[in-house]
Amino acid sequence: MTVRNLNYLTAPHTVALIGASARSGSVGSTVMHNLLTGGFAGTIQLVNPKYREIGGRPCVASIAELGEAPDMAVIATPPQTIPRLIEELGREGTRAAIVLTAGLGDLKEQMLAASQPYCLRILGPNCIGLMAPTIGLNASFASRAPLSGDLAFVSQSGALITAVVDWAAGRGIGFSQVVSLGEMADVDLGDMLDHLATDRSTRAILLYIEAVTHAPKFLSAARRAARLKPVIVVKSGRHAGGAHAALSHTGALAGSDAAYNAAFRRSGLLRVKTLDDLFAAAETLARVPRLGGERLTILTNGGGAGVLASDELQDFEGRLAVLDTGTLTALDQVLPPTWSHGNPVDIIGDADTARYANALHVLLSDEQSDAVLVLHCPTATVSATEAASTVVDAVAKARDAARNNPVLTCWLGDAAVKDARKIFAQNKIPTFETTSEAVTGFMQLVGYARAQTELMQVPPSMAAERIYDATAAANEIENILVSRRSVVSASETKTILAAYGIPINRAAFARDAAEVRKIASNILRSSRACVVKIVSPDISHKSDVGGVRLGLESAESAVRASHEMIEHVTSVRPDARIDGFAVEPMISRPHAVEIIIGMNVDQTFGPMMLFGAGGVAVEVMRDSALALPPLDALLARQMIGETRVARLLAGYRDRPAAKLDDLVDVLVRVSDLIIAHPEIRELDINPLLVDENGVIAIDARMKLASEAANPRMPLSIRPYPSHLQQIVQIEGGGEMTVRPIRPDDEPSYTRFFAAISPDDMRLRFFSGRRSLSHEFIAHLTQIDYAREMAFIGIDNRNGELLGVSRLVLDPDLTHGEFGILVRSDMQARGIGWQLLEALLKYARGEGVTQVKGIVHVENKKMLEMARQFGFACKSVEGDAALREIVWRPADMETKPIAKVADVHSGSLSI
Repeated sequence: MTVRNLNYLTAPHTVALIGASARSGSVGSTVMHNLLTGGFAGTIQLVNPKYREIGGRPCVASIAELGEAPDMAVIATPPQTIPRLIEELGREGTRAAIVLTAGLGDLKEQMLAASQPYCLRILGPNCIGLMAPTIGLNASFASRAPLSGDLAFVSQSGALITAVVDWAAGRGIGFSQVVSLGEMADVDLGDMLDHLATDRSTRAILLYIEAVTHAPKFLSAARRAARLKPVIVVKSGRHAGGAHAALSHTGALAGSDAAYNAAFRRSGLLRVKTLDDLFAAAETLARVPRLGGERLTILTNGGGAGVLASDELQDFEGRLAVLDTGTLTALDQVLPPTWSHGNPVDIIGDADTARYANALHVLLSDEQSDAVLVLHCPTATVSATEAASTVVDAVAKARDAARNNPVLTCWLGDAAVKDARKIFAQNKIPTFETTSEAVTGFMQLVGYARAQTELMQVPPSMAAERIYDATAAANEIENILVSRRSVVSASETKTILAAYGIPINRAAFARDAAEVRKIASNILRSSRACVVKIVSPDISHKSDVGGVRLGLESAESAVRASHEMIEHVTSVRPDARIDGFAVEPMISRPHAVEIIIGMNVDQTFGPMMLFGAGGVAVEVMRDSALALPPLDALLARQMIGETRVARLLAGYRDRPAAKLDDLVDVLVRVSDLIIAHPEIRELDINPLLVDENGVIAIDARMKLASEAANPRMPLSIRPYPSHLQQIVQIEGGGEMTVRPIRPDDEPSYTRFFAAISPDDMRLRFFSGRRSLSHEFIAHLTQIDYAREMAFIGIDNRNGELLGVSRLVLDPDLTHGEFGILVRSDMQARGIGWQLLEALLKYARGEGVTQVKGIVHVENKKMLEMARQFGFACKSVEGDAALREIVWRPADMETKPIAKVADVHSGSLSI
């Protein structure tokens, strides 16, 4: 994961085209034409041994003859030449190349090997190229140059690039960058997301994805980008036929579509279905401030159009605003008596501009509404352009009055309303051609707002740490693998679940009917009935073959059931081995909802969890949600809320609501189990009974594999590193827990900042900032452990936050910038030292090669502590008040650190 040298790819000063051609229609000729006519202000050089000049421009025979190494090269030569050309370019000092050539096959590895010593970044092979209209660069063989704008479009399909550029030009949509990724031998989706996240010329990022490779890298980059600007994605292969086409087209595996949905949602990406939706969403998000809620008011001069829009909103499960009494009264004063007196607000077909203005003024003041959709049907009483201008004026006045509820428009028709739509576009007000498009646009705003809210939500603080017997679970797993089995019995699976505190219905194993009788007799002393199930390593779903008998109220009936099951199962599955029977109490919970909680390993994203409606009809109901571990309580609740069965769990008629906290707890425990034991490859808890009394696992199965012989795909999201927690002594007395920060630390962080003096705040942030928004603190507490670390010190006496050390890594994960802040009244007690020591130890373990920070010259104690830790210090060019301090693990191999007791951290900027 690195953005190193991508600036040479997207913003070069010199470009060499290797394979330039005078042959009309060839790739070399087309790329040359595009480079020379795009308006690029830099130097363009041509390379081809067949020519001394092409079209009057000099052409050299080799890279060595260029004189000066180009920043970026575009290569359109036969496959066998590529590795040699890449090595020559790297040796000369070129740091980026676009390889248009297809059909490299095994030569790709040679190409990459040639590039790596020079960190020469490669886009492609087998791509259309790259276009950066803002600098006039068209390094592609696309048939048309894109307009300049502020949308970045990154696509895995080169053919689609050319179609989209043409489509967008006809609609006046411009781009900051258009990137064809090709086979992604080097530069991939994650790299481009990291690069574009901080690109000032890019307002929103549009992705066309066929398949994600390097899922952890992609999700880490996507989450970072989505926090900074809208990232909107179209993913092909939503259905099986399309997925097969995507596979053959890209040469990469496409994961299940539900898994992609889960990954996109976790990252804060907005997924849309079509290219039309992609650009509509980009334009809408650009022109509309973030929604404060999801309630839509519809204003129309045509009742039918309003009803259509209302129906379409409800088809999307959107919310129609309920107008409050004050709004209704105000509308009565400005509208004729025949208006609709509700939402949609039908101002009647003879409405003039004043009626539009007055009604919109009232609606934009309504606190029960979060956005207004204005519809217009062409009439003879008012021109479409006059009505549009009136809306524009009303929106401007509302903004001046700090009423910022978004306004969307839909002027129905064609020729009669074209000029009106231009008026809206010129004034950056979203406009749509149909009610369906308008409602879709609004729901995209809703989807984006939800995604951003989920990124910033804080999970509830844990009342107590969850206690697991991980050793017992590991021993059980090892014993099963030692016996050379992969399929785990229900009884063994329940033992593993119980080690993680998941309530289970324990079963006893019976080898034959005699043992069934004995176990059943014991169970029936305390239970009304028992259950007998066959135990077979060859049968996963016992009920499918008649291998389960419920409600057995006597030992005799249990024995009889065992005989009958053996006879039936052996007739339908003569190949199956039957080891015996599981006998367990019959659980009677009449109000319980049957739930399934499961896990498997997705071919793209690795371990993936499932929650949904359980029981024998689970595959028929198909009511489930997927999520990537790790889960916390908040993510678990979101997962539950995605399903229809959540409504049953909420209670209905005489059914009380289920104990949802217990269900959430099970999901988090299963997530932790999966993370801690990579041998687990499949898990089904089905059914898990959930009611007002809690939860209990009735049946479960698991599949294992040796991690040493067959490593599991890694988690896509790095889990909380609990192993880094330690308890240390505070100078002057007391203990402090040093641990990585968690999202639920936000309340402590707020109190912590309140205890920082203005002077320490100035030294830390180089300003007197004291107003701390939820979004600001969320960025500090909700970190991506794959590329950032923050250690906090917690006073073990009262749980208060005493200090924080933080390291933010570059995307290549080798360089980072750090900062420290200690509560003002707790300084000079070694807290800063302990936090910095933990941070540098972590950096060394992660392979970080350089850690740096910027310190104010007044922060003498911080500078002294940095000196003692071995940081090199130098002045910051252009600012005499600042010092840059740098720590390199390689420099510290022979330098012992001697602690000075009274040194404390002060603060430091990151």
